[in-house]
Amino acid sequence: MEAAQPADRVPADPTPPDGRPPVPPAAADAPAGSAPGGGTGTPAGGEPEPALVAGGDPEPALVAGEGAATARPGRPERPRSERSPKDMALSLLVLLVPIALLLAFYRGFLGGEQPTTVDAAPAYEQARAANVFPVAEPSGLGDGWRTVSASFRTVDDGATLRVGYLTPEGRGAQLVQSSVPPERLIPAELTAQGQPQGPADLGGANWQRYTGRGNEQALVLLEPDRTVIVVGDARDNELRELAGALR
Repeated sequence: MEAAQPADRVPADPTPPDGRPPVPPAAADAPAGSAPGGGTGTPAGGEPEPALVAGGDPEPALVAGEGAATARPGRPERPRSERSPKDMALSLLVLLVPIALLLAFYRGFLGGEQPTTVDAAPAYEQARAANVFPVAEPSGLGDGWRTVSASFRTVDDGATLRVGYLTPEGRGAQLVQSSVPPERLIPAELTAQGQPQGPADLGGANWQRYTGRGNEQALVLLEPDRTVIVVGDARDNELRELAGALR
Protein backbone atom coordinates (compact mmCIF):
# COMPACT_ATOMS: atom_id res chain seq x y z
CA MET A 1 0.00 0.00 0.00
CA GLU A 2 1.38 3.43 -1.06
CA ALA A 3 1.58 6.19 1.45
CA ALA A 4 -0.98 8.99 1.13
CA GLN A 5 0.34 12.17 -0.46
CA PRO A 6 -0.55 15.66 0.66
CA ALA A 7 -3.50 17.25 -1.10
CA ASP A 8 -1.54 20.35 -2.23
CA ARG A 9 1.34 18.45 -3.78
CA VAL A 10 1.56 18.60 -7.55
CA PRO A 11 2.78 15.59 -9.46
CA ALA A 12 6.25 15.94 -10.92
CA ASP A 13 5.08 15.54 -14.50
CA PRO A 14 1.45 16.51 -14.80
CA THR A 15 -0.12 15.99 -18.18
CA PRO A 16 -3.07 18.20 -19.11
CA PRO A 17 -6.14 16.28 -20.14
CA ASP A 18 -6.54 18.17 -23.45
CA GLY A 19 -3.22 17.07 -24.88
CA ARG A 20 -1.29 20.26 -24.27
CA PRO A 21 2.44 20.03 -23.51
CA PRO A 22 3.32 19.48 -19.86
CA VAL A 23 3.64 22.60 -17.73
CA PRO A 24 6.80 22.86 -15.62
CA PRO A 25 6.14 22.91 -11.89
CA ALA A 26 7.66 26.36 -11.49
CA ALA A 27 5.39 27.84 -14.09
CA ALA A 28 2.39 26.11 -12.62
CA ASP A 29 3.13 27.50 -9.16
CA ALA A 30 3.77 31.06 -10.42
CA PRO A 31 0.88 33.51 -10.46
CA ALA A 32 -0.66 34.39 -13.78
CA GLY A 33 0.99 37.28 -15.64
CA SER A 34 4.36 37.05 -13.78
CA ALA A 35 7.70 35.56 -14.79
CA PRO A 36 10.50 34.23 -12.70
CA GLY A 37 12.47 36.98 -11.09
CA GLY A 38 9.49 39.41 -10.96
CA GLY A 39 9.58 40.34 -14.72
CA THR A 40 6.73 40.54 -17.11
CA GLY A 41 5.85 37.27 -18.74
CA THR A 42 3.31 35.82 -21.07
CA PRO A 43 -0.34 35.65 -19.92
CA ALA A 44 -2.05 32.35 -19.47
CA GLY A 45 -3.83 32.74 -22.79
CA GLY A 46 -0.52 32.65 -24.71
CA GLU A 47 -0.68 36.21 -26.19
CA PRO A 48 2.39 38.36 -25.51
CA GLU A 49 1.80 41.62 -23.71
CA PRO A 50 3.35 44.87 -25.04
CA ALA A 51 6.56 45.85 -23.35
CA LEU A 52 7.18 49.46 -22.39
CA VAL A 53 10.03 51.09 -24.26
CA ALA A 54 12.42 53.17 -22.25
CA GLY A 55 12.70 56.73 -23.54
CA GLY A 56 10.33 59.62 -24.18
CA ASP A 57 7.86 57.74 -26.36
CA PRO A 58 4.53 57.70 -24.48
CA GLU A 59 3.05 55.04 -26.74
CA PRO A 60 3.85 51.36 -26.05
CA ALA A 61 5.73 49.48 -28.73
CA LEU A 62 4.40 46.10 -29.67
CA VAL A 63 6.71 43.14 -29.40
CA ALA A 64 7.48 41.67 -32.78
CA GLY A 65 5.78 38.35 -33.15
CA GLU A 66 2.48 36.82 -33.95
CA GLY A 67 0.34 39.59 -32.36
CA ALA A 68 2.47 42.59 -33.43
CA ALA A 69 0.68 45.36 -35.31
CA THR A 70 1.95 46.49 -38.64
CA ALA A 71 2.82 50.21 -38.98
CA ARG A 72 0.31 52.14 -41.11
CA PRO A 73 1.96 53.31 -44.29
CA GLY A 74 1.76 57.01 -45.12
CA ARG A 75 -0.68 58.31 -47.75
CA PRO A 76 0.84 58.18 -51.19
CA GLU A 77 1.19 61.53 -52.86
CA ARG A 78 -1.26 62.12 -55.66
CA PRO A 79 0.42 62.63 -58.98
CA ARG A 80 0.09 66.17 -60.21
CA SER A 81 -2.05 66.63 -63.28
CA GLU A 82 0.12 67.84 -66.10
CA ARG A 83 -1.89 68.84 -69.18
CA SER A 84 -0.29 70.04 -72.32
CA PRO A 85 -1.59 73.10 -74.22
CA LYS A 86 -2.91 70.72 -76.86
CA ASP A 87 -5.06 68.89 -74.29
CA MET A 88 -6.41 72.19 -72.96
CA ALA A 89 -7.25 73.36 -76.47
CA LEU A 90 -9.11 70.12 -77.19
CA SER A 91 -11.08 70.44 -73.96
CA LEU A 92 -12.03 74.01 -74.82
CA LEU A 93 -13.06 72.93 -78.31
CA VAL A 94 -15.33 70.26 -76.88
CA LEU A 95 -17.13 72.95 -74.86
CA LEU A 96 -17.37 75.50 -77.68
CA VAL A 97 -18.79 73.20 -80.35
CA PRO A 98 -22.17 72.59 -78.57
CA ILE A 99 -22.46 76.30 -77.79
CA ALA A 100 -21.89 77.20 -81.43
CA LEU A 101 -24.48 74.65 -82.56
CA LEU A 102 -27.08 75.99 -80.10
CA LEU A 103 -26.41 79.55 -81.23
CA ALA A 104 -26.78 78.61 -84.89
CA PHE A 105 -30.04 76.79 -84.14
CA TYR A 106 -31.32 79.80 -82.18
CA ARG A 107 -30.56 82.23 -84.99
CA GLY A 108 -31.47 80.03 -87.95
CA PHE A 109 -34.60 78.22 -86.77
CA LEU A 110 -35.97 80.19 -83.82
CA GLY A 111 -35.42 83.63 -85.31
CA GLY A 112 -33.01 84.75 -82.62
CA GLU A 113 -31.96 88.40 -82.59
CA GLN A 114 -34.89 89.26 -84.83
CA PRO A 115 -37.02 92.11 -83.48
CA THR A 116 -40.53 91.26 -82.43
CA THR A 117 -43.05 93.07 -84.60
CA VAL A 118 -46.37 94.31 -83.27
CA ASP A 119 -49.66 95.41 -84.75
CA ALA A 120 -50.03 99.17 -84.41
CA ALA A 121 -53.69 99.19 -85.50
CA PRO A 122 -55.17 99.04 -81.95
CA ALA A 123 -53.12 102.07 -80.86
CA TYR A 124 -54.24 104.09 -83.89
CA GLU A 125 -57.86 103.10 -83.24
CA GLN A 126 -57.64 104.25 -79.61
CA ALA A 127 -56.17 107.58 -80.67
CA ARG A 128 -58.91 108.17 -83.24
CA ALA A 129 -61.61 107.14 -80.75
CA ALA A 130 -60.28 109.65 -78.20
CA ASN A 131 -60.68 112.40 -80.82
CA VAL A 132 -58.11 114.57 -79.07
CA PHE A 133 -56.09 115.47 -82.19
CA PRO A 134 -56.12 114.50 -85.88
CA VAL A 135 -54.31 111.19 -86.27
CA ALA A 136 -52.00 110.54 -89.24
CA GLU A 137 -50.70 107.13 -90.22
CA PRO A 138 -47.76 106.23 -92.51
CA SER A 139 -48.76 104.89 -95.88
CA GLY A 140 -46.59 103.39 -98.58
CA LEU A 141 -43.58 102.44 -96.49
CA GLY A 142 -41.42 99.67 -97.95
CA ASP A 143 -41.36 96.08 -96.78
CA GLY A 144 -38.16 96.69 -94.83
CA TRP A 145 -39.98 98.85 -92.28
CA ARG A 146 -41.12 96.96 -89.19
CA THR A 147 -43.33 98.18 -86.35
CA VAL A 148 -41.80 97.21 -83.01
CA SER A 149 -43.90 99.20 -80.52
CA ALA A 150 -47.19 101.11 -80.37
CA SER A 151 -49.06 102.83 -77.53
CA PHE A 152 -51.62 105.56 -76.87
CA ARG A 153 -51.74 107.30 -73.48
CA THR A 154 -53.60 110.24 -72.05
CA VAL A 155 -52.10 112.65 -69.53
CA ASP A 156 -53.33 115.70 -67.65
CA ASP A 157 -52.50 118.17 -70.40
CA GLY A 158 -53.16 116.05 -73.47
CA ALA A 159 -52.65 112.65 -75.10
CA THR A 160 -49.80 111.03 -77.00
CA LEU A 161 -49.68 108.38 -79.71
CA ARG A 162 -46.24 106.75 -79.95
CA VAL A 163 -45.23 104.19 -82.61
CA GLY A 164 -41.72 102.75 -82.91
CA TYR A 165 -40.21 101.46 -86.16
CA LEU A 166 -37.12 99.60 -87.29
CA THR A 167 -35.84 100.93 -90.60
CA PRO A 168 -34.62 98.75 -93.49
CA GLU A 169 -31.06 99.50 -92.39
CA GLY A 170 -31.81 98.21 -88.91
CA ARG A 171 -31.95 101.60 -87.21
CA GLY A 172 -34.61 102.96 -84.88
CA ALA A 173 -37.19 105.63 -85.62
CA GLN A 174 -40.17 106.81 -83.57
CA LEU A 175 -43.32 108.61 -84.62
CA VAL A 176 -44.87 110.79 -81.92
CA GLN A 177 -48.22 112.60 -82.30
CA SER A 178 -49.45 114.54 -79.30
CA SER A 179 -51.73 117.28 -78.08
CA VAL A 180 -49.36 118.11 -75.22
CA PRO A 181 -48.13 121.72 -75.56
CA PRO A 182 -44.91 121.76 -77.60
CA GLU A 183 -42.99 123.72 -74.95
CA ARG A 184 -43.41 120.68 -72.73
CA LEU A 185 -43.47 117.91 -75.33
CA ILE A 186 -40.27 118.79 -77.23
CA PRO A 187 -37.97 118.94 -74.16
CA ALA A 188 -39.52 115.70 -72.88
CA GLU A 189 -38.95 113.87 -76.17
CA LEU A 190 -35.66 115.42 -77.30
CA THR A 191 -34.24 116.45 -73.88
CA ALA A 192 -32.49 119.78 -73.39
CA GLN A 193 -30.20 118.92 -76.31
CA GLY A 194 -33.06 119.30 -78.74
CA GLN A 195 -32.42 122.55 -80.59
CA PRO A 196 -33.90 123.75 -83.92
CA GLN A 197 -31.55 123.52 -86.89
CA GLY A 198 -33.66 125.08 -89.64
CA PRO A 199 -36.56 124.15 -91.89
CA ALA A 200 -36.94 120.85 -93.77
CA ASP A 201 -39.11 120.94 -96.89
CA LEU A 202 -41.31 117.84 -96.92
CA GLY A 203 -44.30 117.96 -99.21
CA GLY A 204 -45.01 121.61 -98.51
CA ALA A 205 -45.41 121.11 -94.73
CA ASN A 206 -43.48 123.32 -92.35
CA TRP A 207 -41.18 120.73 -90.78
CA GLN A 208 -38.23 121.78 -88.63
CA ARG A 209 -34.98 119.89 -88.14
CA TYR A 210 -33.94 119.35 -84.52
CA THR A 211 -31.02 117.79 -82.75
CA GLY A 212 -31.81 114.97 -80.33
CA ARG A 213 -30.21 112.99 -77.56
CA GLY A 214 -26.86 111.43 -78.37
CA ASN A 215 -26.62 110.64 -82.08
CA GLU A 216 -30.33 111.06 -82.72
CA GLN A 217 -31.92 113.66 -84.93
CA ALA A 218 -35.53 114.73 -85.31
CA LEU A 219 -38.08 116.31 -87.60
CA VAL A 220 -40.77 118.37 -85.86
CA LEU A 221 -44.07 119.60 -87.28
CA LEU A 222 -45.90 122.25 -85.23
CA GLU A 223 -49.64 122.58 -85.81
CA PRO A 224 -52.32 124.39 -83.80
CA ASP A 225 -53.91 121.25 -82.32
CA ARG A 226 -51.05 118.75 -82.41
CA THR A 227 -47.28 118.32 -82.60
CA VAL A 228 -45.69 115.61 -84.73
CA ILE A 229 -42.15 114.40 -84.04
CA VAL A 230 -40.15 111.88 -86.06
CA VAL A 231 -37.00 111.07 -84.11
CA GLY A 232 -34.35 108.36 -83.97
CA ASP A 233 -30.82 107.32 -84.84
CA ALA A 234 -31.93 106.48 -88.39
CA ARG A 235 -30.39 108.27 -91.33
CA ASP A 236 -31.83 111.59 -92.47
CA ASN A 237 -33.33 110.08 -95.65
CA GLU A 238 -35.12 107.40 -93.59
CA LEU A 239 -36.58 109.97 -91.20
CA ARG A 240 -37.72 112.01 -94.18
CA GLU A 241 -39.31 108.93 -95.74
CA LEU A 242 -41.30 108.24 -92.56
CA ALA A 243 -42.40 111.85 -92.16
CA GLY A 244 -43.36 112.17 -95.83
CA ALA A 245 -45.49 108.98 -95.67
CA LEU A 246 -47.92 110.39 -93.07
CA ARG A 247 -51.45 110.64 -94.38
